[in-house]
This record gives sequence, C-alpha cells and structure tokens, in this order.
Amino acid sequence: MRILVMTAVAAEQEAVLRGIDNAPRFDVVVAGVGPVAAAISTAKVLATNKYDLVINAGIGGGFSEQAEIGSVVVATEIIAADLGAETGEGFASIEQLGFGTSRVAVDQRFANKVATALKTAGLPTHSGPILTLATVTGTKETADQLATRVPGATVEAMEGFGVALAASDANVPILEIRTISNPVGPRDKGAWKIKEALHMLEKASSIIAEVL
Repeated sequence: MRILVMTAVAAEQEAVLRGIDNAPRFDVVVAGVGPVAAAISTAKVLATNKYDLVINAGIGGGFSEQAEIGSVVVATEIIAADLGAETGEGFASIEQLGFGTSRVAVDQRFANKVATALKTAGLPTHSGPILTLATVTGTKETADQLATRVPGATVEAMEGFGVALAASDANVPILEIRTISNPVGPRDKGAWKIKEALHMLEKASSIIAEVL
C-alpha cells in the first residue's frame, strides 16, 4: 500500500515520521491548520500522486468521559460540527438546511484493523466520531453543546473534514487518528500535555506502519 498522511503542523509530521521510521511507502505532508488549508493541501497532493489510503493524523482535544489525555482515538466518522447555521431554536446542521453533508465516512475495514492493533499493543485506544471545527472550543458550555449535538463525540480537531473531503473527491479511503493532549472545554494551557500526546502519536504511528 502507498499511504498519504496529512498533519496540521511540523511537530506532528516529525512524530509520525519517527514512528514509521521514514518508511518509503508513506508520504507525510504538513497540511496547515484548519479545514480549508487541509482540504487544499490534500487535494494538491492527490492531484499528482496515487495513494491507496489517506490518514489525517495529529493531536487533539478529548471529550470528557470519551477520550482521556494520553489516549489514541480512531475515527468512526469525520464530522464538520460547526457547518450550518444558528437559529432561534439552536444550531441547524448543513443537512437540516438542505445544502449538503457535514459527515464523511471512514474506511471501516482499515479503522477496525488499526484500532484492534493499537489495543493489542497496549495503547489506550477509543473509537468514535471525530469533530472538525474552524474555531477551537474554549468553554464548558460549548463543549456540552457539541457533545449533545453529536452523541459519542470523542475528539475535537481542526483538519479532518477538509482532508476527508479531498480524499473522498479523489475516491481514496480515509482515516483520522488523534492522540489526546487536552480536554475539550476551557482553555488551560498549563494542563495541556502536548509533548506526551506527540510521543503517543509516534507510538501509534509505529503500530500503524506494522499493520497497514
């Protein structure tokens, strides 16, 4: 298999490269931060290269009681959680507005294979919807609203939906894998465990390279 891995920033790219030991069948590319940059970057790569799988890999925030700091999450679905409109009755998704879809399905066969391998290796692993937002959540109120809107939501990040749309447009299977550096909610940078999350991303990447 030839696999494209898209990360938001160089620190994530470097962690993945260490984990896969620079295996030549993987291309690991920095996409930029946010869904638009991620979509453009991914589409450019896919326009000039052929891949069997695209993975959006990086760190992210975990929802309370779904994904603890230091764990790994394999997406079951990639959701643009803020794509829609505010109404007098609350948030209306793009589906409710009749303008498209906010969800991209992952390749379940690959997702199950990766999740099983990570668990077998002893890594704390969860599976569930991963949310893409252009604005990172900074309050408990917003975190609670998102958790209610998307039951079982595990992670909040900023690039997955953009990467997934580009992959879907190119008819290439997609996965999203995140390691948790902080809880979703009030921004307390002193409590973030970015170094630990990057180390877990490296470990997870080494397992992925073994099973895909």
